[in-house]
Amino acid sequence: MAATALLLSLAGCQCSPSESDTASKGTNAFQRVTGDDVESDRSQWDQVYAQDAYVYGKEPAEVLVENIDILPVGRALDIAMGEGRNAVFLAKKGFVVDGVDLSEVAIRKAKRLAKEAKVEIATINADLNTYQIKPETYEVILNIQYLQRSLIPQIKRGLKRGGVVVFENQTVDQLKLPNSQGIRRDYLLNVGELKELFKDFKILHYSEKNDGKQAVARLVAMKP
Repeated sequence: MAATALLLSLAGCQCSPSESDTASKGTNAFQRVTGDDVESDRSQWDQVYAQDAYVYGKEPAEVLVENIDILPVGRALDIAMGEGRNAVFLAKKGFVVDGVDLSEVAIRKAKRLAKEAKVEIATINADLNTYQIKPETYEVILNIQYLQRSLIPQIKRGLKRGGVVVFENQTVDQLKLPNSQGIRRDYLLNVGELKELFKDFKILHYSEKNDGKQAVARLVAMKP
């Protein structure tokens, strides 16, 4: 079984200073969490999320906020949801949200965040190596700071016609930046790869940026 892998990017997280300081204790700016099996991954991510502070903060991802007005309201799936910042934001905007994550600790924090915001989200504790996205189910599928190429066909099938995918992940240019030691190249997008992966979709937004802290590709695309 392929290891589940996520990039904890503290340099790019929208944390308050206190949250960032807490999250960075014992780590460099970037921490790669991987394992030989799902239980190893689960244990390591549970440890990352065990702190009281929200590792990525409570504010939603910039790419989601900037494009929220063009997303068709309905059912949304948040892949590798983490502590729920994006799922809760979508719920506040009227979406019916399913959030999937390997870490039970992250899911508990996501539920807590939803309660604070007085919204509801459905949470699914699952290994994304084996999780099956229901076909033709979602108006929006969100994939932020997670790269599992084998999921791309499922994302496409999981969207209804006219549905939109919002996708963000670091590119290989990240390896040229400071504090990127230990990041595996196969968990980074090649330059131009994300756009190519969704070339059969209508591209609504695409960018690749390197601000000296993160090298990130962002895509918003509609299923024809």
